[in-house]
Amino acid sequence: MSSSTVNIAPQKTIEKQPLPWSLWWRQIRAIFRLEVEKNFLGRRSILLYLLALVPIVPLVLLAPFTPPGNEWRDFNQYNMIFAIFYGGLILRTVVFFGCAWIFMNLFRGDIIDRSLHFYFLSPVRRQVVVVGKYLAGLVTSVALFGATTIIAMLLVYLPHFYSESTRFFFDGPGLGQLLTYTSVTALACIGYGAFFLVVGLFFRNPIIPALVLYGWEWLNFLMPPLLKKISVIHYLHSLAPVPVSEGPFAVVAEPTPAWIAVPSLIIVTALVLIIASYRIRRMEIRYGSD
Repeated sequence: MSSSTVNIAPQKTIEKQPLPWSLWWRQIRAIFRLEVEKNFLGRRSILLYLLALVPIVPLVLLAPFTPPGNEWRDFNQYNMIFAIFYGGLILRTVVFFGCAWIFMNLFRGDIIDRSLHFYFLSPVRRQVVVVGKYLAGLVTSVALFGATTIIAMLLVYLPHFYSESTRFFFDGPGLGQLLTYTSVTALACIGYGAFFLVVGLFFRNPIIPALVLYGWEWLNFLMPPLLKKISVIHYLHSLAPVPVSEGPFAVVAEPTPAWIAVPSLIIVTALVLIIASYRIRRMEIRYGSD
């Protein structure tokens, strides 16, 4: 019978003067490089690549064929087809669960692997660790799911109406819509990422709060207008270039203008990261096994 225990106490602030910004920035970059490599090449990245392929695989299989249904034979309906596909599958499922996997594992994964104490024992502020890990998770999620959004939109349009699609993207609103959808995906990663980072810090079992948020986001269409605004999906839908009906039972609420929606998401994200920085300063790690 053997046992090993590593007990890392909460960090205490000894110095009264803040560290130089240049030192913080160098430390953030070093943490960022380590975490990006881990996110893209670590064993947990396999699930991310599978998630990113979920919307693409069926579109590749359908590319040689025209699906049944009159809407697939009318190019004017493709705006709505992709809007439904994007909002239902990419945004609500792939991006949501992908961000949950990436950001909850930024700290929870290191605790499981018993490697978080290396950061805590190094001469670096824990708030710097939070920023470096969050930026690494953000770059990973935006790169993967932004690419998924772009490839999926091209696969919806180009295989069935190539000439019309070419004009749509180069002479019409297509390129603008593509950039808008990709920007909405990036904003989703910003908002969901901050939330799941905090969940990974506060909860030993983060699955339950993640499922609670998933239910809240899915039932958003049934909520009164005031409660709709306490959700990420409301602001993302408000920014979508093609509005989609939420069904006959949906409670109608006015979309939030972009000049309010974007700053609101960023401000809330900053507040959540401040909470995470406050939490990690008082975080204590205990490893033990019998």
